[in-house]
Amino acid sequence: MNKFKFKNRHPYMFIAPAVILLTIFSIIPILIAFVISFTDLNLKGLADWSAISFIGVENYASLLSDPTFLKSIFNTGFYVVIGVPLVIICSLSIALLLNYGTSWIFNTFRAVYYMPSITNIIAVAVIWGYLYNTQYGLFNYLLSLMSVDNIPWLQEPTIAKLSLIILAVWKGIGINMIIFLAALQGIPKSYYEAARMDGANRLQVLFNVTLPLLRYATFFVTITTLIGWMQFFEEPFVMTDGGPLDGTISVALFIYKEGFQFSEFGYAAAGSFILFTMIIIVTMIQFKLRKSDTEY
Repeated sequence: MNKFKFKNRHPYMFIAPAVILLTIFSIIPILIAFVISFTDLNLKGLADWSAISFIGVENYASLLSDPTFLKSIFNTGFYVVIGVPLVIICSLSIALLLNYGTSWIFNTFRAVYYMPSITNIIAVAVIWGYLYNTQYGLFNYLLSLMSVDNIPWLQEPTIAKLSLIILAVWKGIGINMIIFLAALQGIPKSYYEAARMDGANRLQVLFNVTLPLLRYATFFVTITTLIGWMQFFEEPFVMTDGGPLDGTISVALFIYKEGFQFSEFGYAAAGSFILFTMIIIVTMIQFKLRKSDTEY
């Protein structure tokens, strides 16, 4: 028995550092935040723990009747419904186009499409702020050449949400494109040769060979992209700060403001757990809707 334990302890030794770090920096903080969500912890409570009171589910009840929080849920849903399909479709389309090219120009474009993903969001915000400027921005200048009136890109709530989606899609294409490219290059050539021998044209090969064999990559990209967009934060934070009229505020930005600007830590913790629950539910639905595996 002792010999068996000795021989099988090595896997645990290898995973121990990751488990310890995960426990210290993720699991324990999550449990602490969960406890805090049932209190009225604020800046005063940090200085004097005796000032903290247990208030049960009052924070959760207040959130569900808070118009700003409800608007943030609507805005986040808006971002997810429009942004996620756009990112997946654009990144897959670009990956398909780049996969068929072998010259240096295609390798150059791979780097071009990937660079926004690794560019600092502050630098991106500065550049796009000029592009979206109502008076002297490039977008409105190009529209003026076609006699189109200036568009208030960041001044009208709905247009501002769409503007942030365009920015986020442009910034998020690169990583997913790399994932799709890797999946495309892993498809055996024999499938395409068999399809050509059967007389399949390019569209038939795309829909009957390529896309089905990308199901794992597509599922992974969909899950990670969906989770990322449900935590939509950087773009509204640096571009609009949730305005105008809370028209672009997301749930993540609402939590940040309540916790770090207004110092309502208990209220923010409750909001974070509502967001956490939403992400878990949506992810479980994604797994549930996933079609059964098919061997090719």
